[in-house]
Amino acid sequence: MIKIEREEDCCGCSACMAACPVDAIKMLADEEGFLYPKVDKDKCVNCGKCDRICRIKNPVVEVSKEQKAYLFQLQDKKMRLDSTSGGAFTAIASAVLRNGGVVFGAAYTDDLRVIHTYVEKEEDLWRFRNSKYVQSDVRNSFREVKAFLQQGRKVCFSGTPCQVEGLHSYLGNVDKEKSLILVDLVCHAVPSPLFWEKYVAWQQERLSSEIGNIRFRDKRHYGYKYPQMVIEDKAGNVIYHNGVESDPYLRAFFSNLSDRPSCYECKFKKRYRVSDMTIWDCFDVGLKAPNMDDDQGTTNILTHTSKGEKFLHEILMSTDRIECIDPDYCVKGMWELVYSVSKNNWRDEFFKDVSSNGMEYLIDKYFPDTSVIKAKRLLRKTLICMGIYGMIKKCIMIIRR
Repeated sequence: MIKIEREEDCCGCSACMAACPVDAIKMLADEEGFLYPKVDKDKCVNCGKCDRICRIKNPVVEVSKEQKAYLFQLQDKKMRLDSTSGGAFTAIASAVLRNGGVVFGAAYTDDLRVIHTYVEKEEDLWRFRNSKYVQSDVRNSFREVKAFLQQGRKVCFSGTPCQVEGLHSYLGNVDKEKSLILVDLVCHAVPSPLFWEKYVAWQQERLSSEIGNIRFRDKRHYGYKYPQMVIEDKAGNVIYHNGVESDPYLRAFFSNLSDRPSCYECKFKKRYRVSDMTIWDCFDVGLKAPNMDDDQGTTNILTHTSKGEKFLHEILMSTDRIECIDPDYCVKGMWELVYSVSKNNWRDEFFKDVSSNGMEYLIDKYFPDTSVIKAKRLLRKTLICMGIYGMIKKCIMIIRR
């Protein structure tokens, strides 16, 4: 029977719930809004499958293997602008769908909760574009993936490293070699759905308009190097935009205040993974391939399997832009690939306040719009208008590497 002794020892992937043969496990939210397994002891038959499937209790030993690395850009500029970075996932997912497959990813519900779901048509892929800095509710996705594979369908599943390893463990002996493409991300950490819910409700009330969409990494205002948190109404009009130094949700995320406890001891941060490929933002494209630095977004792709490599070459026969680079150079300086974030000293107090107070209180206490914040905002915009913001970020990247 799965038993969580420490919050840090559960990533919320839901593999244990999916694996339970008698449906004795439900994923329930704690006071911080994160999902944890809850066992119905009256249903449980003590088969031990949930414990064996858990990738924190039974970690995958990292083994060095041959990898290939690429920089990718969709040539459809409108679609690339709509994507978080270079649009690599759109290209991968489209190829699967064109072959009669199914694609799983994180999407919004009508009330802007983040869940995992699947699509079977290319015109529905917009649901997965753009990052969503919230831990998604996987729900029944693992079982749905297994059912599609057993039907002989090709499946692409994208998610955080812990979700992908959880699915890989759950599928076990199911034939994954030919029909399953696993795509994981370089994940900073996963924030609380409860804090996200409070943020959405606050914005809804403050803007006095029904929210149609929220984009974490919108490039339309200041480009790829200074993306904005953008909120649109139901008609698609932009009714709010703010940068990483100004928006309270982004400030919480990048200061490591709102993360799941397991993210501070992440067991899935590593270079060699069970996925077929790992994708992430290429902010240092000016160093890796200056000719691709158009400030519209580029994706790093690191392949881990021959299946991933073969599949990638099949989709790269299109007109999209791709450059092969050295894998060691590709991952150099990418600390989030292999290292956990550090826990903010105010994190525990912050979540006590999240549980008992409204967003206005949280903003006044943790995210006031001080003169320092205003100065940072003004400086960024001034440097962008002067055309030197990208040059400064490039220098920072050189130092970081």
